[in-house]
Amino acid sequence: MKHDPRHSLNALLITYLMLVLIASGMLAGTFYVALFLLGLGPAFLMTQLGSPLCIILLVIIFASTMFAQLSRSKLRPIDDMAKGMKQVAQGDFSVRVPEEGLSGEIGALAHSFNHMAEELGGIEMFRTDFINNFSHEFKTPIVSIRGFAKQLERDDLTDEERREYTSIIVSESERLANMSANVLLLSKLENQQIITDREPYSLDEQLRRSILLLEKQWSAKGMELSLDLDAVEYFGNEEMMSHVWVNLLNNAIKFSPDGGLLEVGCHSLNGAVQVTVRDHGVGMTNEVSKRIFEKFYQGDAAHATQGNGLGLSLVKRIVDLCNGEIQVESAVGQGTTFRVTLPMAQTARHAGTRTPALARG
Repeated sequence: MKHDPRHSLNALLITYLMLVLIASGMLAGTFYVALFLLGLGPAFLMTQLGSPLCIILLVIIFASTMFAQLSRSKLRPIDDMAKGMKQVAQGDFSVRVPEEGLSGEIGALAHSFNHMAEELGGIEMFRTDFINNFSHEFKTPIVSIRGFAKQLERDDLTDEERREYTSIIVSESERLANMSANVLLLSKLENQQIITDREPYSLDEQLRRSILLLEKQWSAKGMELSLDLDAVEYFGNEEMMSHVWVNLLNNAIKFSPDGGLLEVGCHSLNGAVQVTVRDHGVGMTNEVSKRIFEKFYQGDAAHATQGNGLGLSLVKRIVDLCNGEIQVESAVGQGTTFRVTLPMAQTARHAGTRTPALARG
């Protein structure tokens, strides 16, 4: 049966009231008896008729005074929380209620309130950052497209300039289209709790195809590839997982120098499969490493490299849906390593022989 804290609070107040009445009665009775024995009380109070009335009046006076004091001290945290909730409802998430001297359920309630306000403040800050970054990332290519489109209206452009401006417009349009597709995909994944359309397929072959898909990028830089891929049969959504590998590989290529080395590994490890993507590029600071999975976050504050800060957010969400784990190790000037570990326990029950389309040649 679920515990309702309101019942405990009501019981606590009733207990306090009973204790106050008992204590007040004892004090009032003691005081009245002392007056009676010393002969200091008024004559009408010393009569048998006046005695009960006097005791009742004294009990009421003492009880009212003591209960008012206790109520003020015990109910102050609840009053503070009520005022705090009103501030939270108005959008002020900086409010906190004092926790000093509080214990039991009242203390736990105050702690929970402060934790709630802190979390709401963090969500609001994240929402504001997201909107600012979202607006910036969409505005930049649109402004670029508009500017170069106006340039194309000029009659004095050379053929070379016209081709250059057209190429920039096409590139920015593709960037905007990719960004829109990634936003929609990330929104879909964030509202998805289970992975559907799973089937057994060759994970090592998928990695090879992903590398070939990006051949234009790593060939343009004259990069060297080092592949260490074990034959691994994985049970999952092949299309969804392809986003993970393409984004990790593209990220590694983007931040690698010309002629750099790109290392990709795939190994079975203790009932799981671990995929490693390592580059020897610019690397990252600890501060950047902690934030790279945030939406629209880019470690390159100047946005000098092409990207929109959504790729690694997609990677993280997909890995989480697979009940997997992604780790990053990086050092400035030494490169970055991403390790994706995916559970394989369920694969043994579902995976069969490879489909002909995925079989290695």
